[in-house]
Amino acid sequence: MPNWLQLQLQRAFANKNKRQVVTLNQCWYYYKLDIE
Repeated sequence: MPNWLQLQLQRAFANKNKRQVVTLNQCWYYYKLDIE
């Protein structure tokens, strides 16, 4: 997982921002699909 994505997820969890966590998880899912 890229460093920038990890930092964004940590920030989203710290702020209890559910929408951002879900969005970032979707980004990571599509990012992984693209790599494979």
